[in-house]
Amino acid sequence: MKTINLTAISILAIMLILMIASSWNDSAIVDELAHIPAGFGYVTQGDYRLNPEHPPIIKVLAAASANLFVHPHFPTDTSFWRDDINSQWAQGAKFLYGSGNNADAIIFWSRLPIMLLAILFGWLLFAWTRKRFGNATALLTLTFFAFSPTILAHSRFVTTDIGAAFGFFIGIASFIAFLEKPTQRNVIIAGILCGIAELLKFSLVLLVPMYAVLIAGWVFTLPNLLGRERLRIGLSLIGKTLLIGVIGIIVIWAVYTPFISRYPAERQLRDAQFLLGSYGFRSAVNFDLALIKHAATRPLGQYVLGVLMVQQRSAGGNTNFFLGEVSGTGSRSYFPLMYLLKEPLALHLLTLIALLIGLSRVMAGAAGASRQVGTRLRRWIAEHFTQFSSMTVIAIYWIISIKSPLNIGVRHILPTFPFIYLLVSREIALWLRPGHETTASQNIGERLRNIYRLYITVIPKYLAVCALLLWLIIDTALAFPHFLSYYNELAGGNTNGWRIAVDSNYDWGQDLKRLVQFMDAPPSGGKIPKIQLDYFGGANPRYYLGDRFEPWRSSRGPTHGYFAISSSFRQGAFGAPAPGFTRKPENSYEWLKQYQPIAQIGNSIFVYNLP
Repeated sequence: MKTINLTAISILAIMLILMIASSWNDSAIVDELAHIPAGFGYVTQGDYRLNPEHPPIIKVLAAASANLFVHPHFPTDTSFWRDDINSQWAQGAKFLYGSGNNADAIIFWSRLPIMLLAILFGWLLFAWTRKRFGNATALLTLTFFAFSPTILAHSRFVTTDIGAAFGFFIGIASFIAFLEKPTQRNVIIAGILCGIAELLKFSLVLLVPMYAVLIAGWVFTLPNLLGRERLRIGLSLIGKTLLIGVIGIIVIWAVYTPFISRYPAERQLRDAQFLLGSYGFRSAVNFDLALIKHAATRPLGQYVLGVLMVQQRSAGGNTNFFLGEVSGTGSRSYFPLMYLLKEPLALHLLTLIALLIGLSRVMAGAAGASRQVGTRLRRWIAEHFTQFSSMTVIAIYWIISIKSPLNIGVRHILPTFPFIYLLVSREIALWLRPGHETTASQNIGERLRNIYRLYITVIPKYLAVCALLLWLIIDTALAFPHFLSYYNELAGGNTNGWRIAVDSNYDWGQDLKRLVQFMDAPPSGGKIPKIQLDYFGGANPRYYLGDRFEPWRSSRGPTHGYFAISSSFRQGAFGAPAPGFTRKPENSYEWLKQYQPIAQIGNSIFVYNLP
């Protein structure tokens, strides 16, 4: 047990080193420009006027850390804070880059708690998996988690993505424990963790249908019960689940309360009315406004406001580049393809092995069983309820995500990754397990044949799995420090990922500081005195470059000398408009297409030397 724990700790230590070292030189990404100042507004001002479309925990952790170690000045005399409604981007730019603060120090110390949360997540995932499936499955699951480029990338930024994955894990794990033993203690624990989960990202409302499916699956597996007794147990579980929800709501209320304590009630109401002005389902809006109007329910009103804003944005979609086209409606193939290309190929091969093993086991069981399908299904769910729960999370989340027009990053399906890792690891661990001795013969020949069958024949399996794991680890290590822009071999590797999709899959503004380093020491020697730049990100080029930078855009026409453009803007201009999508000719960078870049900075920024 001690050796297993030390191995897990070593894996997590490597993960932490990779995160800290790779984030050190990353500029602020797009969402951090809003999330970091919003957190400071909550922590230092007790005011939730910024970034209401995301719940507080991640932002509060980030702000509390940076406030403790840096003590920056948070300006409240700006029009963005004082007069405007949710001017999170402008206030963020003023706070980080226009108030005399050390932006890099604020960003680093804001990111550190998110990295530590990822380490806690990894440990809890390992411990929970080991308790249910043993050491081999737990270590495999942790390895997939710790060396996932996607997990590593999004555990280093002040965003809600790793928080969402953590929330689904604690929500599902605690609910399984409740179903197994629906005691008062487990109801309270599940309620508290459900509330915490909902405070990590608003997509956690999907726990509601997931809980419903898990209750149905659990009641379905109960043996030797009449319909009336089964119904009674089901209703009892539903009642206790409602109590879990009530406890969760109390947790939400308690956490939101201090962060609206100095948010003027009339200002909160006015902001909500404006932000939900175009929301279609007015009954929901009126309900939210009624919550905000009453002092006791104001915190819940702020929470509901965020939920409605997320629904409003998700329904509207987002302009994105995908497979050569620019669209605002999304594609059903987006998330399956991005998962295929953004996770290591070695993981997919292990997944394929796991699927073949699992299917062969199911087929063998079906061929040898005389029971009816319903009976076999009931028994399988009863014996594999954790796997059934994992499949439920994956199925519901992927169905919702695939149907959504909001295609801006594989990070949006990150909550399903740990459950995928668990399912794959379980099947691989079973495949590697030695068989059982089938004869008690004392004959030396039989004993040697048993040894060969039990131990020697599994060696090729171990070698294959070890080779694939080594490939996975090396592949991820070679991507350092560019985990965000990672693409596997099927996509042509990191430097070619821009051909598939950009935005938070590839270019979120993380490479601006690396562009500055390139300008200070270009391969041609000397120093680049000035550059025109069309930058997509959360950092401020003027903060790092001063007068050496001139903002540029396509509509300004051709330029000369050194010119740099973020791949998100470049592909958005170069991509063919999808049916129904229009783009103004002046925004298409037609004048740039005839030239080839001389450098690709950190994968995401293209540099040209134009005549």
